[in-house]
Amino acid sequence: MPLSMVREGEDSVIKKVGGREDARRFLENLGFVAGSTVTVISRVGGNIIVNIKESRIAIGQDMANRIIV
Repeated sequence: MPLSMVREGEDSVIKKVGGREDARRFLENLGFVAGSTVTVISRVGGNIIVNIKESRIAIGQDMANRIIV
């Protein structure tokens, strides 16, 4: 399922990062790689705040839909 559907406070493991090459590379540079654990912290104004590799990152709904957990 896409990361955008994960409930707040729930840990998930990234299975795949989809989208165009430049979008995938951008997300991978932020730490969204297959096998990494990601936790949804909260949702604010259409953005999703996640904890990945001990960092908090806000990504948009469209980016979250490209990350399969």
